[in-house]
Amino acid sequence: MKNMRDFNIFGIIPARYASTRFPGKPLALLQGKPMVQWVFERVQSSEVRDLVVATDDERIADCVRGFGGRVVMTSPDHASGTDRCGEAAMLMNPKDNDVVINIQGDEPLISPREIHLLASAFEDKSVQIATLVNPFYDDTLLNDPNVVKVVKAKNGKVLYFSRLPIPYLRENATPPTHYYRHIGIYAYRYGVLKEIVQLPTSELENSEKLEQLRWLENGYTIHALECDYQGIGVDTPEDLEKFIMQN
Repeated sequence: MKNMRDFNIFGIIPARYASTRFPGKPLALLQGKPMVQWVFERVQSSEVRDLVVATDDERIADCVRGFGGRVVMTSPDHASGTDRCGEAAMLMNPKDNDVVINIQGDEPLISPREIHLLASAFEDKSVQIATLVNPFYDDTLLNDPNVVKVVKAKNGKVLYFSRLPIPYLRENATPPTHYYRHIGIYAYRYGVLKEIVQLPTSELENSEKLEQLRWLENGYTIHALECDYQGIGVDTPEDLEKFIMQN
């Protein structure tokens, strides 16, 4: 079936070696295969036209080249994965209307379904940035500051992200049927990506340590799409052990 979209999809997997909680994480072995290879191969089977790993480390670059992947070397000074994506995307020569998807390098179970869902949001020409959320109702997750919560408008636009439980329930208030957990995968219209990487850090961002609040605070809109994917991020060696045991 012919793709009738008027934009192309570029995939970028930002990968850095010097993680505070898990140094060398992209090279950690899962069933004998480096984690970055898991992510690359799963995204490679999606509709992404051009897929690269963006890194500043030759060890990661050598690994990616070793399994046949494409690498873009980027500056070691980037403060976030979005900044790294901005530099890598520039080298891939997309048009402003094209879509760049930032795929976290620690999501080894990401699938083409999530990539397709993100890309489909941009069939609406007004969409600037899109991300994924997963409905949940679990007190443990709700009160975990490492689980970012999201509230969104009825039209799908994000109102706010927080590490705290939102919405807050006052006494005798009826709780919502579910909350939303943020899945940290972003897609940007390339013209918008070029703009947001130039923004200075913001007060809300510094308060919550969430870069996406910088975009909201500067008036950009983020569309949240609901999905079944719960996110299997591997942030620590303990997460890696848990993943291996469960898979």
